[in-house]
Amino acid sequence: MKRITLFLCLFSFTGIAPVLAHANVPDSVYLFSYATVKNGGRTGLQFAWSPDKKSWFNIGENYAFVKSDYGRWGSEKRMNQPFLIQGAGGNWQCVWGLNEYEPVFAHVSSPDLVYWGRQDYPVQKGVANCLKPSIQYNAGTGSYVIVYTASSGNYYRVSTKDFKTYTSPEQVTAAAYISDEVTVSLPEGEMQGQVHRVAWNAVDKMIKHYEWQQYKRLQNAETTKQDEQRFAGIKPVAVDVTVHPGQAKAISDLLLGIFFEDINYAADGGLYAELVQNRDFEYALDDKQGHDTSWHAKHSWKLEGANAQFTIETAQPIHPNNPNYAVLDFGAAGARLINSGFDGITLKKGQPYRFSVFTRALQGKPGKLQVKLVGKDGKELAAGTLPAPGNSWKDQTIIITPVADVADAQLELQPSGSGRIAIDMVSLFPQNTFKGRKNGLRADLAQVIADIHPKFVRFPGGCVAHGDGLGNIYRWKNAIGPLEARKPQRNLWGYHQTAGLGYFEYFQFCEDIGAAPVPVIAAGVPCQNSGVGGGGQQGGIPMDEMDAYIQDILDLVEYANGDVKTTWGKKRAEAGHPAPFNLKYIGIGNEDLISDVFEERFTMIFNAIKAKHPEISVIGTAGPASEGTDYEEGWGIATKLQVPLIDEHYYQPPGWFINNQDYYDRYDRTKSKVYLGEYAAHLPGRPVNLETALSEALYLTSLERNGDVVSMASYAPLLAKEGRTQWNPNLIYFNNTTVKPTVGYEVQKLYGIHAGDEYFPSTIKLSNNQDAVRKRVAVSVVRDSHTQDIIIKMVNLLPVPVVPTVNLQGITGISASRTVLKGNPDDKQLKPETISCSVTQAFDGGLPPYSFTIVRVKTKE
Repeated sequence: MKRITLFLCLFSFTGIAPVLAHANVPDSVYLFSYATVKNGGRTGLQFAWSPDKKSWFNIGENYAFVKSDYGRWGSEKRMNQPFLIQGAGGNWQCVWGLNEYEPVFAHVSSPDLVYWGRQDYPVQKGVANCLKPSIQYNAGTGSYVIVYTASSGNYYRVSTKDFKTYTSPEQVTAAAYISDEVTVSLPEGEMQGQVHRVAWNAVDKMIKHYEWQQYKRLQNAETTKQDEQRFAGIKPVAVDVTVHPGQAKAISDLLLGIFFEDINYAADGGLYAELVQNRDFEYALDDKQGHDTSWHAKHSWKLEGANAQFTIETAQPIHPNNPNYAVLDFGAAGARLINSGFDGITLKKGQPYRFSVFTRALQGKPGKLQVKLVGKDGKELAAGTLPAPGNSWKDQTIIITPVADVADAQLELQPSGSGRIAIDMVSLFPQNTFKGRKNGLRADLAQVIADIHPKFVRFPGGCVAHGDGLGNIYRWKNAIGPLEARKPQRNLWGYHQTAGLGYFEYFQFCEDIGAAPVPVIAAGVPCQNSGVGGGGQQGGIPMDEMDAYIQDILDLVEYANGDVKTTWGKKRAEAGHPAPFNLKYIGIGNEDLISDVFEERFTMIFNAIKAKHPEISVIGTAGPASEGTDYEEGWGIATKLQVPLIDEHYYQPPGWFINNQDYYDRYDRTKSKVYLGEYAAHLPGRPVNLETALSEALYLTSLERNGDVVSMASYAPLLAKEGRTQWNPNLIYFNNTTVKPTVGYEVQKLYGIHAGDEYFPSTIKLSNNQDAVRKRVAVSVVRDSHTQDIIIKMVNLLPVPVVPTVNLQGITGISASRTVLKGNPDDKQLKPETISCSVTQAFDGGLPPYSFTIVRVKTKE
């Protein structure tokens, strides 16, 4: 199921002058392909055309028809000296250099210079790097020959017939290199590339494509800042809504959920209630990719006191997955090992905290270990004492209770006696976690999430799930079992993951809030923005390791759903949950680059799950955008394999959500269902305000209308810690003491509370039928079959009131409530107000300017 993509003449769009066809257009023109060196080669493949090779006209201003998708975000995605030819069947083939330090070049093809297919990055074994690749087509052999040079000055040649298999690099002389490069003077300067003779209609199609993209860009730029001019003189708008209960259709009862990813310190230091930072002494420079020299095994710890030393050792660890531990070498008394927590340790007066630590005596006569919580002023807030350590690792626990509320305390460990002791897995947990779970979640933050009433939770992340390189792929088996046996790793977002919030805790949280678990597993490839072990996704899990990788995924199903007598069901039971977690969905992949490497591995995984566990619905992926190559190719795979659901992602300006409310109306109902796994409205500066929230509310009415196609949807990202935020906007911000839901959260919460599983089509007539007005008013009517309540959601994104008249066509209401979220578009902190009312009063007063109104009608006692 793909969206219908049309390249239409611009005269079909309101407000754009007609582009008239000319009878005297040329049969053919010259086309120049090039990439500028500006921004380190990140501009992508551009084009200009000329009737005579003298006067050149750019097709778009700095417009790239294709960009390189190899390497890390931004600076690494380079297209160096692209070389373009027209080969077999009229298809265009382009190769280019990527960087100066990897033995890889890039290739992509196109049938028409507008749609570009999958990129691939063949690794050239035995060479240092691939510079300035050129490509020629040999019609006699049906082969493409690529010649490139290396920093050594040598030249190499490979050939391919299908751009899937290549011959081994063969060293050749410089004479084998055919440049075909010319220099053309363009408005932006002298450019190097290739010149081709092409039919005028090919160039005309490219021009229309560019103009169509510019039109959409202008549409998407619509914001409320222009409303004074756009809606000058507008009067209040009347809207008549006639509901058609007899045409009711079932919609997904999982429509609104949440997506959790460990970004912005959402887990450690956030939702995961652990208060000790670097409790396992496993922080490493690689966590920060070398940018922070203080990020090492002693991070967040310091030693105070004379005649004492603090070192990190690995000789006899508690577990191989947790190799580092601290060693204190101390004299008679006074040494204190201090942990500062995550930006301080927040304590609440009178509430108990569980402290635990693994200790082992190494030398001398170490005595009891005193545990203290101390304020910045040195005042002792809580204290306790642990017995002297023995000669083998032992986990010891005490409960301590602070005598005051403090936002930024620190933990102090003070040994008595003298000698050397080993310390590891130092932990401080509030006993008042969400639902009282041991190793649980921060209660206030988890409750705010639960208050959304999400029907599902996607975890453990997006990019975190498939990781930065093969070695960083999130392996679920590393995130279960005893904490000291879990395997921490570098977080793709540039910090440390303890795996304390692991798969068991995710499943348990889903159960605690009544949400379906939706784990996401890498599709055998790392993040397309990987920079470790090669950029992009050309480095998939080796094929001889795929069977074991697939077995891990099958084992996950057994862990979640298996009988306690099975291997992995038993491990779930040992963790304290003998009953199954009722897993029904597994996501395979996350907005991946849809390459041949991806498809091969995804297909293997999908077929294995389908064969072994047909009861599990696999969710595929359609890339990171609402259109383009990955979107089209991802949908192509889903259609071919008949994947049950496909995960779409898009972050767009509010104008896109306003102008694309029909996005899913034109989807094929016979193909894969949709999980809109990540979306959010983004304004310049990335605020979360009423404008972004209402544009999302507007769009969510279209998701309800298309709830037979869109099965699930989740805003992203969910959480962000103030002072540690790497991505904006987010749904919920927080610090150590306070949770700060956004106005966007209020919209999600209202949709979650007022969900339905039946959609009632409606006829909607506005007194002002201008296109700009119609797109700013939306109505969705659903029924909750469990309560029989009728729920009417109405969004007014206009600067004037909307006066609704709602005809429920024979449905009799007993009572009603009206909830209104309103304000100015720039407002960031708003709360909805709810009143009880009669059904006839429910629509009195209309819909205020810039508001979201929900009327809930009770139809039975």
